[in-house]
Amino acid sequence: MGKVSINVNGRAFAVGCEDGEENAVAELGRQFDQTVSELAEQVGQIGDLRLFLMAALVLADKLREATGTCKTLEAQIAEMDANSSDATRKGTDITQSATEALNNAANRIEKLVQNLEPGAL
Repeated sequence: MGKVSINVNGRAFAVGCEDGEENAVAELGRQFDQTVSELAEQVGQIGDLRLFLMAALVLADKLREATGTCKTLEAQIAEMDANSSDATRKGTDITQSATEALNNAANRIEKLVQNLEPGAL
């Protein structure tokens, strides 16, 4: 099991993590410390517990917004996929109709040619 030391609000904390996750946990610690520092600048040093709670709420709100954005984007992608499938179907239908029209025209031309008297050309 890995261990990472992160600094938050000027204090060091030892955090355990899975092996190989040390860099990710250290980066999360830096982000949390940045959020705590920004809050401390706004509201002052009101105690680690309150600052940590406020930072957790700020980050949870950002996560909620990001989750909502992801859901919206996933719905838009699904709609685009459905529209693409409809367009592909319509394109296939048009191609089939055009093919049938060309085949019918070719058949009529062949019949006209067959009905022409020899030597009329």
